Amino acid sequence: MSDYLVIVESPAKAKTIERYLGKKYKVKASMGHVRDLPKSQTGIDTENGYAPKYITIRGKGDVVKELKSAAKKAKKVYLAADPDREGEAIAWHLAHILNIDGESECRVVFNEITKDAIKNSFKHPRSIDMDLVDAQQARRILDRLVGYNISPLLWKKIKKGLSAGRVQSVAVKLIIDREKEIENFKPEEYWSIEGQFQKDKDAFEGSFYGVDGKKKELKTEADVQEILQLIKGKTFSVNKVNKKERRRNPAQPFTTSSLQQEAARKLNFKAKKTMMVAQQLYEGIDLGKKAGGINGLITYMRTDSTRVSDAAKDEAKTYINEQYGKEFLGVNKKQKKSEGAQDAHEAVRPTSVARDPKSLKASLSRDQFRLYKLIWERFLASQMAPAIMDTMTVHLLNNHVEFRATGSKVKFKGFMKVYIEGTDDKKKEENKFLPALSEGMEVEAKEIKPNQHFTQPPPRYTEARLVRTMEELSIGRPSTYAPTLDTIQRRGYVSIDNKRFSPTELGTIVTEVMEEFFPKIIDVDFTAKMEGDLDAVEEGKTEWFIIIDQFYKEFEKRLKKAEEEMEKIEIKDEPAGIECENCGHEMVYKMGRYGKFLACSNFPECRNTKPILKEIGVKCPKCKEGNVVERKSKKRRVFYGCDRFPECDFISWDKPIARPCPKCDSMLVEKKAKKGTQIQCTNCEYKEEAQT
Repeated sequence: MSDYLVIVESPAKAKTIERYLGKKYKVKASMGHVRDLPKSQTGIDTENGYAPKYITIRGKGDVVKELKSAAKKAKKVYLAADPDREGEAIAWHLAHILNIDGESECRVVFNEITKDAIKNSFKHPRSIDMDLVDAQQARRILDRLVGYNISPLLWKKIKKGLSAGRVQSVAVKLIIDREKEIENFKPEEYWSIEGQFQKDKDAFEGSFYGVDGKKKELKTEADVQEILQLIKGKTFSVNKVNKKERRRNPAQPFTTSSLQQEAARKLNFKAKKTMMVAQQLYEGIDLGKKAGGINGLITYMRTDSTRVSDAAKDEAKTYINEQYGKEFLGVNKKQKKSEGAQDAHEAVRPTSVARDPKSLKASLSRDQFRLYKLIWERFLASQMAPAIMDTMTVHLLNNHVEFRATGSKVKFKGFMKVYIEGTDDKKKEENKFLPALSEGMEVEAKEIKPNQHFTQPPPRYTEARLVRTMEELSIGRPSTYAPTLDTIQRRGYVSIDNKRFSPTELGTIVTEVMEEFFPKIIDVDFTAKMEGDLDAVEEGKTEWFIIIDQFYKEFEKRLKKAEEEMEKIEIKDEPAGIECENCGHEMVYKMGRYGKFLACSNFPECRNTKPILKEIGVKCPKCKEGNVVERKSKKRRVFYGCDRFPECDFISWDKPIARPCPKCDSMLVEKKAKKGTQIQCTNCEYKEEAQT
């Protein structure tokens, strides 16, 4: 019999913590929530203070029975779910089921799964924080009232299987609004003049700035011709040289949002995958007996804080001093809490900076290694000295026409020795050479070239951009970004093409209906205010049922109006222009969980379906009869196969191209390389750079 029972959420976490605590402790997993609102009904008593009706989740009966049995045998039960609202709610539900006094010191929280952190947390148990529980409960009730009242209405009026949620509806609205911006965008013409200059043997570039020291915009070709006529000959004089030293500070350590954005940019991870892999790193990885077995490698990954503990800063300082030298040490500044951040716990960082990625590579999967490396490098860089750049701006004159050339070089790498933050925007290289120039010198213009441009519409959202926008607008919280993006894709409200979101017809119809009958649900400001109200509940400044009541009174009126006035909308299936090979009826495009597919219009009499195949203009190299088409695996990975499958089983993960190898006549394919795309032969060593 164990003296103490500790209940956590996952079995992986349970094994690690039990080893840290010793023989007197038995650690068991609740496997997440054990109680929730019933699936078959709303489960909210709107007539009696919005009291929720909780039941044991179907399939959790054996888990609850096992926990009850273990709790009876233990002297003391500790509830150690995750350190956030959701974890606090899980602890509260467990306390109810196991008859534990929530006001007793039964709650234990930790931000990282390391021996010291776990042991220290058990020295400071506390009671269940009901403000946190109420904030989670208020969100759950709000989402249930919205989802379970609007969704059936959408099923009846539009299409079965639809859903409406507070945060997901706003996310879809953002994507639709961006699409409207793109459709309504009117490009404007503008021009630039670029110059290729030379001093002795050194060549460099410069751009037109203005005339007589004043900046001039070039809107038309006539403006350009006016400037070109002013330029006399090819000689430009160096009028002014400005040299400056610029400091570039490192990015702060990761929050949930910035981690998802950077993993999308640098690792091509979806938000859902980032959180799944981060969870594995947090809960613990078996590093082998020599390294102490299972260890949690990162701190808790659901956070909006960039705060770092003093102990972690000190460890990083020692590591940087030993590995890179004293000059690379950063100055510890007091970090400001960003507006709207809950700041409940630390930034996402390695639990020990001494565990460098290379030393762990053999123990980690490829995805785990890449994400851990990203987190480790970002944290270490955040504690390092700024980079120092030498910048130089040269003013070049010819008959009052001014060109400017800028250059920079890294004087001291600082944090850049370890990590440079990614960006969604393409930027010019930081290091751009300029020769040693001084005032009074003359340079020769080898070429003066005007270029016509047109302003571009705003880009469609990538996952990274959408997460960043949601965070900036205070829509949702760290734990909601990934599930929100996943839901709007599964429901068929948006599609992804070239890693960018586009609204579907279905998503647009649902959003238009929501705008007409439930404008507040998809209003960005209202949704952000609601997040603020939930934060006020967490901080104990207001009661949760007041927030619900203020929302529900108006929502109920809108719901009755929608039930009476909303017209039935028929979404007609789009004809595919081909006949069903089974019954001869026309095939139509349907929207499913994984996007569009072809189905027979004679359903349910004929249930023929097939995927939409995208031809790439290449004959099958195996059977010589079929065409190579783009397909997707069950895990949504693109591959290429013959359209005569199963008669022909040709398959390739790399994209074939429509010409044979010039050396051996075998198939050529496109392969991803570090510097773009490369064309390679599947049989010999022939390679060539792909034309962009």
